[in-house]
Amino acid sequence: METTINERIKLISEKHFNGNLSAMSRAVSVRQPTLRDIVGERQSSPGYDTIRSIVDSSSLGINADWLITGEGEMYKSGNIQLINQPQTSEQRLEEQEVALYDVSAAANLKALFCAKTQHILGKIRIPDMPKCDGAIYVTGDSMYPLLKSGDIVIYKEIQDFQNIFYGEMYLLAMEIEGDEYLTVKYVNKSEKEGSIKLVSYNTHHEPMDVSLTDIQAMALVKLSIRKNTMR
Repeated sequence: METTINERIKLISEKHFNGNLSAMSRAVSVRQPTLRDIVGERQSSPGYDTIRSIVDSSSLGINADWLITGEGEMYKSGNIQLINQPQTSEQRLEEQEVALYDVSAAANLKALFCAKTQHILGKIRIPDMPKCDGAIYVTGDSMYPLLKSGDIVIYKEIQDFQNIFYGEMYLLAMEIEGDEYLTVKYVNKSEKEGSIKLVSYNTHHEPMDVSLTDIQAMALVKLSIRKNTMR
């Protein structure tokens, strides 16, 4: 069945981002309103820069001929990384307990990863949860209102910092000029070689490029939990 380029871009958003245009915007560096006009009711024709940005996104691996003409395969040859949705091979456990850690009691996040039997505040159990390594409380407002100080994030540790799903949310421990930082950010590609770009959900925080050599520990955020209380 013949499709339009608008329909093909919409297919990319659904297959890789569950239709989340905000996540797609961060991943391909195209403004969210532009994507909305293309896949929404307006059905605007995508410009050259938009098409080029989608094709140049290595995390998607989209075949330019397919995107522009609808001919050929959707993907370039090679492995495809899906963003913002679990891969079909991801292990999901019906019963799993995840330790909630007190990161402030450990020397830093890296030390916490190495001492999994220490600094445990409690256990979290959620049915059909993807395999995770631990959970901690969030502090700060860099991801507000998506995450608030006091929320819990459940994470999967990353051993190789080269295996990053760009556009996803990560827990990061960094040492910059002798100071240690613990933060939750979206991780995007950086134009600086050997670096990553950290982006906040809170627009009051500017994006920043950080060298991978400054990263001490990193974990992919899988789930978040918020406690709502009435006083």
